[in-house]
Amino acid sequence: MTKLVIFDLDGTLLNTIGDLAVSCNAVLAVRGLPQHSYEEYCHFVGNGIMRLVERALPEELRTPYTVEAVRRDFVEYYLAHIDEHTVPYDGIPELLAALQQRDIRIAVASNKFQAGTEKLIGRYFPAVRFDVVFGQRPGVPLKPDPAVVGEILKLTGRTAGETLYVGDSGVDMQTAAAAGVRSVGVTWGFRDRAELEQSGAGIIVDRPDEILSAL
Repeated sequence: MTKLVIFDLDGTLLNTIGDLAVSCNAVLAVRGLPQHSYEEYCHFVGNGIMRLVERALPEELRTPYTVEAVRRDFVEYYLAHIDEHTVPYDGIPELLAALQQRDIRIAVASNKFQAGTEKLIGRYFPAVRFDVVFGQRPGVPLKPDPAVVGEILKLTGRTAGETLYVGDSGVDMQTAAAAGVRSVGVTWGFRDRAELEQSGAGIIVDRPDEILSAL
């Protein structure tokens, strides 16, 4: 029986691509650099802010100094505009409520920086009892390294066999496999079904309520 569900954030619980794209484009525009479409940003995200910035910058500018400078500007702008275009995916609030009614514990494991992760969860899901909300933190490797999942299991007292991991990308499916937990790939996020299949998703769902049948 599933006793813990760990969710990815961006592309799984929340459609954040609008604010991510607008914020990154704003920082690029200040520097007179080329901007990108929402569709391009869907493939830039998923591996943390540093990789997002690297992918958005022209290749010749991807130096440690420039990437760090743009990252700082991005974080400042994004935190100030984090909820202007972001929305929960249809059916997600109802899914979280159903999990709570079943006394299933809920956690978040995101590659978004910690302050942004906490702000979004507090803004969009104030009534949900998340046991753990983890984003990118110093000293903790990013997904697909399974360290964050192991930390959540330890804090919640749950085992890998009692845990379901839900995400929208290959990185998420690889994280679940590395942690030894069951995985659910969702098709409403930033990546396509083919990526989920190629990354070994346990099952793939098209609607949040279908996750209940995987418990």
